[in-house]
Amino acid sequence: MLDFSATYTDQYQLAMAQVYFKKGQKDYTAIFDYYFRKLPFNGGYAIFAGLQDLLEIIENIKFSDKDLEYLKKQDFDDDFLEYLKDFKFRGNINSVQEGDVVFPTRPVLQVEANIIEAQIIETILLNLLNFQTLVATKASRIKLVSGERTLLDFGLRRAQGPGGYYATRAAIVGGFHGTSNVIAGRDFDIPVSGTMAHSFIQSYDEEITAFRDFAEGRPKDCVLLVDTYDTLKSGVPNAITVAKEMEERGQKLMAIRLDSGDLAYLSKQCRKMLDEAGLDYVKIAASNQLDENVIKSLLEQGARIDVFGVGTNLVIGSPDAALDGVYKLAYSHGKPRIKISESIIKVTLPHKKQVYRLRDAEGHCVGADLIALFEENDIENMIHPFEPYKQMRIGELQKEPLLQPVMENGENKLEHKSLQEIAEYSKSRLAELSIEYKRFNNPHIYKVGITEALKAERDKLIASYQK
Repeated sequence: MLDFSATYTDQYQLAMAQVYFKKGQKDYTAIFDYYFRKLPFNGGYAIFAGLQDLLEIIENIKFSDKDLEYLKKQDFDDDFLEYLKDFKFRGNINSVQEGDVVFPTRPVLQVEANIIEAQIIETILLNLLNFQTLVATKASRIKLVSGERTLLDFGLRRAQGPGGYYATRAAIVGGFHGTSNVIAGRDFDIPVSGTMAHSFIQSYDEEITAFRDFAEGRPKDCVLLVDTYDTLKSGVPNAITVAKEMEERGQKLMAIRLDSGDLAYLSKQCRKMLDEAGLDYVKIAASNQLDENVIKSLLEQGARIDVFGVGTNLVIGSPDAALDGVYKLAYSHGKPRIKISESIIKVTLPHKKQVYRLRDAEGHCVGADLIALFEENDIENMIHPFEPYKQMRIGELQKEPLLQPVMENGENKLEHKSLQEIAEYSKSRLAELSIEYKRFNNPHIYKVGITEALKAERDKLIASYQK
C-alpha cells in the first residue's frame, strides 16, 4: 500500500480546521455523508470499492515533522500546528460493505467524528472511494459481457500516474482475474500475467528466433505476440512451430495474443489454424483499446477469444473519467444541518441516518433502498427524495441495514478480506439485481427513497432557512 501523509488533503480543509480550533470547536461532533448523485456510464448500478484501503490509511494517518514544517511556511498558527502534532482520527465510520451494489443519492458511508478530524479526512476519502468505485463499476460491466472468459488489467502504462496502482485493485473487485501490474500484484496478492512487446520481436532478425528464445525463458506461462509482421502468414505459423517444439520438451504453449487488426476475423482464423495443428489447448488472447462495448461487439461477431487484456478504457474509467461522489455535512454542534440549492437534487439530507435494502418475504431484493433516520422504527411508506408524489408502500417488506460499523474510536473494525473474497461478495450482490438493471441501454432505475419522518426534518430545516 502506498504511504499517505495527513497533508494528502486540500488546503481549505486545513484552513477551516484552524478556524474550528481557534474558536474552541475542536471537540464538536460532526456527521458527514459520502454519496454520489449520478451513476457512471449511464448504467443501472455502481460497485463500491476502496473501503479497506481507506480504513487502513485513516487509522494510521498523521502529520510528520516535515509536514508541520511545511505548514508553518503556509502561515498556519503555531498553536494549531502543535495540535496537529498529535493528530489522529478517533472517530467512527459506518459503511456498506466493499463490493456491494450502490445507487445515487443514498449514503454509502457515514463519518462521525470531531469536526476537525472529519474535515481533514474528506479529501483522501473522496480520492480513494470515487476512483476505485468508478473503476470497479467499469470492470463489472466488462465482466458482464465477457462471461467466463479471463480478464486481465493491462492499464498501468496508460493510467493517470500512481492511480494505476489502485485501478488494478478496483478492477479485481469488479471481476477481473489478473493484472500486468507487478507492484499491485505484490501488495494485493493479485495474479500477475504478461506476454511480450513488439519491440522484443523487432530486436531479433527473425520472428521465430524471438519466439523460441521467449519460450525457452518462460516455458510455464508462454504467450506469443503474433501480429508484429503478418499475423496469419508469419506470426501464427511460427507460433505453431514453436508450440510443437515445446511439446517435444514436455511443455505447452499457453496462448497467442492479438493486438491489432480485425480481432473478430483474426481470432476465428487463428483458432482454425491452431486446431488444425492439434493445438486446441492453446488459448487466444486479445488486447487493443477494448471496453465493454467493443467486447460485446466482438462476441456478437463470433470472435474466438479466450482472454481479454483491457487497458486504457478500464483504468481511466472511460468515458466518464470521474465519479461525482460528495461528502456533505448532516449534523454538527448538536444540530441537524442542511445545504439548500436551487437544484433540488443538491439539497442534502440532515441527521444521522441508516440505509435499508428492501426485500420481500423470501428475501429477494425488490429493487429499492430506503434512507431513514438512524433510530427510526415503524416505517410504513417510502417517498421519492425529490418527487414526493412518488411513493411506495413498505408494508411487511424486510429491511436489511446496510450501514455497519467499520471503524470505532479510530480503530479499524473491518475484518480484512482478500480481493477475491470481496469480488465474490460483489458478484453475489450483483446477482440479486434483475437483468433490467444491468443492461447497457436505458437500464431500469433502482428506487431510492426516504421516510416520511426524514422528509419532515428536511422540509422543516428548509423552511427555517428560507425565513
